[in-house]
Amino acid sequence: MTTHGSDQSWHGMATEAVALTLETDVSKGLAEKQVEKHREKFGENTLTAKKTQGPVIRFLLQFNQPLVIILLAATLVTLFLQEYVESVVIFGVILINAIIGFIQESKALKAIDALSRAMVSEALVIRDGERQKIPTRDLVPGDIVLVQSGDKVPADMRLYKTRELRIDESTLTGESVSVGKLEDSLDEDTELSDRRNMAYSSTLVTHGTGQGIVIATGDYTEIGRINDLISSAEIIATPLTIKIEKFSHILLYAILGLAGVTFLVGFLRGQNWIDLFMASVALAVSAIPEGLPAAITIMLAIGVSRMARRHAIIRKLPAVETLGSTTVICSDKTGTLTQNQMTVTGIYAGGGRYAVSGVGYAPEGDITTEGDAPDPGDNKALAELLAAGMLCNDSVIRKNGDAYFVEGDPTEGALIVSAMKAGLSMEKLKAEFPQIDALPFESARQYMATLHDQGPGKPRLVYVKGSIESLCVDCSIIYTADGGMDTADPEEIHRRVEDMAQQGLRVLAFSRMEMPPETERITHEDLEEGLQFIGLQGMIDPPRPEAMDAVKVSQEAGILVKMITGDHAGTAAAIARQLGLCGETCSIHTREVITGRDLADIEDDALPELAESTAVFARVSPEQKLRLVEALQKREHVVAMTGDGVNDAPALKQANIGVAMGITGTDVSKEAADMVLTDDNFSTIKAAVEEGRGVFDNLTKFITWILPTNGGQALVITLAVFLGMELPVLPLQILWVNMTTALLLGLMLAFEPKEPGIMARMPRDPNQPILGRALIFRIILVSMLLVAGSFGLFKLQMHWDGNAELARTLAVNVFIFGQMFYLFNCRSLTRSVWDLGLFSNPWIWVGVGLMTAFQLVFIYAPVFNTIFRTHPMGLFEWALVLGFSALFSMIIAIEKKIQGRFADRSR
Repeated sequence: MTTHGSDQSWHGMATEAVALTLETDVSKGLAEKQVEKHREKFGENTLTAKKTQGPVIRFLLQFNQPLVIILLAATLVTLFLQEYVESVVIFGVILINAIIGFIQESKALKAIDALSRAMVSEALVIRDGERQKIPTRDLVPGDIVLVQSGDKVPADMRLYKTRELRIDESTLTGESVSVGKLEDSLDEDTELSDRRNMAYSSTLVTHGTGQGIVIATGDYTEIGRINDLISSAEIIATPLTIKIEKFSHILLYAILGLAGVTFLVGFLRGQNWIDLFMASVALAVSAIPEGLPAAITIMLAIGVSRMARRHAIIRKLPAVETLGSTTVICSDKTGTLTQNQMTVTGIYAGGGRYAVSGVGYAPEGDITTEGDAPDPGDNKALAELLAAGMLCNDSVIRKNGDAYFVEGDPTEGALIVSAMKAGLSMEKLKAEFPQIDALPFESARQYMATLHDQGPGKPRLVYVKGSIESLCVDCSIIYTADGGMDTADPEEIHRRVEDMAQQGLRVLAFSRMEMPPETERITHEDLEEGLQFIGLQGMIDPPRPEAMDAVKVSQEAGILVKMITGDHAGTAAAIARQLGLCGETCSIHTREVITGRDLADIEDDALPELAESTAVFARVSPEQKLRLVEALQKREHVVAMTGDGVNDAPALKQANIGVAMGITGTDVSKEAADMVLTDDNFSTIKAAVEEGRGVFDNLTKFITWILPTNGGQALVITLAVFLGMELPVLPLQILWVNMTTALLLGLMLAFEPKEPGIMARMPRDPNQPILGRALIFRIILVSMLLVAGSFGLFKLQMHWDGNAELARTLAVNVFIFGQMFYLFNCRSLTRSVWDLGLFSNPWIWVGVGLMTAFQLVFIYAPVFNTIFRTHPMGLFEWALVLGFSALFSMIIAIEKKIQGRFADRSR
């Protein structure tokens, strides 16, 4: 035995060759010695957890940031100069920010844990000629495993015996319909989703029984390969974190350069080097927005709370902001854009076409005529067709609370529901026509038949359902609307089938025949002639109505929406057209659909352009989903990937933001995602994007508000050193200003309501800086005004009485109250505060009240006077501070109005 898992084309081998390769016997299974030998070679049937950084390392990495390193240096300098209060306060600020950052969890580790949990169960095997149940983790290649309806497949297997076996592989391939399995070998180049003689780990058996030879366990299974893809997928930084990182590096060099020049100028002027060191520390502390990381984290957390109220749970804080910059949403079809509930939508019976309303398994909806079809109540062929769909059926519709679900095959569930919409009752119908015998569905024959008793002395009734090819070839008679018989027109029937298929429907044909009253069994030979064609039922996994609206709004917001699915191209394209992703209603995409087979032949260089211009990607593998996300990212798109299956997990992790479904989603997809939708509603993504844009708006307002303070303080320190005078503000006072104003004033901008037309904008260019030229000009203007006010009042007070503590108190309050008045200007970057309404954000006033209270303590409490070297102010000093602040706010309002006029002219 030399091979194991996906490196061998097991689906292309005969059963005997598989057994020989894996040294097993299909009738007796493995002997115990062979089991031990195989376990030594391949290990347990579990997924290997990848090594991750420990908590200590992750905590220490919080300090590995440029601005934090500068503050650490400032801590050491103040400690060396025996300025212990400054040293403790600066380090305290660093520690708080580090703790906030540490609470972020590693999603890759959680995803792998979820995959491991998915494999904990028991399996029925044959070993040493005996059937026995063993833990799934003890399976080895070569084991003979038996599965039946309701089982989760415990490992990858090559099937060699099946009886009506159907497996739901939607979590692995995206195919919404359960797959019928067979035993014969297939072509070696058969795609994963079409390997019908294989059963894959963690998929679900929905019908029938089967036996197979385990060919792969643990890391070697298809789910194991997905585990490797999750581990290898690169974690993408968000647009905001990228911009903040770039800003931090620019600020780092600017601070070091400015501090160096300041120190050199002061040294050349003969100033005391200790004073120069303290001035340099003050410069560093003033230029660094210490409150920015904590405030951004808290603002994002507030966004998380808002999204939770709209059914979107955020697992990673930066995902809030990323949603606002999303340019492409790549969505899985099954369970995300669609209901993941097969639904009959079209019927052909008695020469008439009928539409069926309602979606999913809830028996709510109507059957209405199309064209000149007979009224549904008068069409006996329609009644017979619906009864046939309900009786020739092994599944059951059940209700749990307000939700309906199917026990058995989704296709059969759809047939039951269509009959229920016409008022038929399964219990009454089966009691009236009890089943006597049945021919289960077989892949080779493509039909199922049931024999029913109609009562004493009456002929026995046979109903047959299956593919049109398996039934119509034997149908020469058609059941008519009046209950009579007529000659069948095969061309007309096939034309109706093609019409339904073009709509993406899966079409089932139905026929009937009568047999003698004494008939107890039916055979395939009985059905070779005499069948009477009843009609057709076409079904589809329908799109969510709310998803259609969400797609439309997203497209109007400039976001490309793409479908990436494992389903068939025709079905996927039909759903896409209904959703408006392509077709006549959509001019965004130039190409409707491309399949995974075609994708495999496309070079990496050509893929980004193709990925951008195509609406639907069908029959794609997990690797191809990952490749498509990467291709779109090469076109500088910010990609959001939605999905609910195991097969979506690698792409969810690679995307800038991964979105999983909370109800139908697997643990794997939830743990790999940045956001989970608790209502599985695609329209929630639209709400989350809207909230994300609002959060980014408020973050931009906050940054525009906070940076002038740092710039103004740094310029004041630099100017003082250049002029050879004492510092207008001390390092500890600067820390007070930076931390209190950021949290008590700036943070209130997080509660600012979203501005009108937020979803009418195009997505932000990922390369566009946070601050445009207009905002940079405003920041410089505000910085200069703060410098003029603080420096001017400091010099004025020193000229009057030489009281340095009172002069510094005035300078500090210019920054505090100047920012307070400027806060109202920043509530909107373009509109006047009077347009917004003074009280439309009551939290602003809460912040103003708190900040004023804190500042009164700062000015008048003796202990604060001692720690911060401040002095109580009189009414005259208050008049100076508040008068300057009001004048300052008026100048900014005028500048905003002028900027707005220039912007209007340039449009």
